[in-house]
Amino acid sequence: MKGKKIITVLEEQDEFPHKPDEVSNYNESMYLNTFDLDQEIGGWFRLGNRVNEGYAEMTVCLYLPDGRVGFMYDRPEITTNMEMKAGGLEITVLEPFKSLNVSYNGKVCLLDQPKEMADPKSAFRNNPIIECTVDLSWAGVSPMFGGKPTYEDGTEVAQDSTKSFAKAHYEQHGKMSGTFSVGKEIFRIDGLGLRDKSWGARYWQSINWYRWLPMIFSEDFAMMLSVISRDEKSKTVKASGMVLEGNEYKLIQDCNVESKWDENGYQTGMECWAVTSEGNEYHITGEVLSLIPLRNRRKSPEGVELQTRITEAMTRYSCNGQIGMGMSEYLDQIIDGKPTGVSNNEQ
Repeated sequence: MKGKKIITVLEEQDEFPHKPDEVSNYNESMYLNTFDLDQEIGGWFRLGNRVNEGYAEMTVCLYLPDGRVGFMYDRPEITTNMEMKAGGLEITVLEPFKSLNVSYNGKVCLLDQPKEMADPKSAFRNNPIIECTVDLSWAGVSPMFGGKPTYEDGTEVAQDSTKSFAKAHYEQHGKMSGTFSVGKEIFRIDGLGLRDKSWGARYWQSINWYRWLPMIFSEDFAMMLSVISRDEKSKTVKASGMVLEGNEYKLIQDCNVESKWDENGYQTGMECWAVTSEGNEYHITGEVLSLIPLRNRRKSPEGVELQTRITEAMTRYSCNGQIGMGMSEYLDQIIDGKPTGVSNNEQ
């Protein structure tokens, strides 16, 4: 297929589950986040169907007042890829590209010190597990960004499933309103955030490290910065993203994220720069308000245990005199006990 033009295709039907590819690590996932700037609370929700492996990845993460986090992760059994519903979490598309609903009925681990989740076995044992409900409605405020790269003649771009993170991915900024309860506490939220969807073969170990910074300042000003290193030596680092101004996305041509770290190599803040293809520059400052460290582990075919760390942080951003909220999601492979994207002198 060398020389053929690749285009990005996204159709309304892509909002719904696809027929799984015949690879063992097929993943189809939906993710939504929302943050209330006035209350400085928020959360994110993810379902990743790995039907060929017989389970889904289900995550609920709620950032509560006073730095507390309500968190739950599970791998409920599934036998079909026909719906986004597992482990008490359900994501429903009401109108493609426009509106969705997120509901959860289950439990969360209530953490006064969220960083204890670096050792999940201990964290779940030593912190209370309490009832949790979520009922949130999503309304998109932007166009869709992304889709599935495809050859112009409609044929699929070949991928190595052992090195894949996704064959298709799209994102959208939006607003989310509703309620969630944690134990006897009930929170009403009118938030702004971002959602995404991915499908295709995925191993969390397919990327050396990345920095993903979705943020939103208002319904007509938002952005997403992405910096990805796929190779172990970080020789090839891809910077991309988009800026929402009005009702149009402008492509980010280049961006940079300079992070501040604590003693664990967790981000505490960042200074960012981005430039669009039109030449407009943006300087963004981020301050981490609440962070929880997560991990993914699997064994390679050779029996080597592989470990990925993902630090998920509710982050307050400032840009162009505006204050917004969002995430700073940092993924690193852990090699010899150290995160690959944090140099030794920064830890």
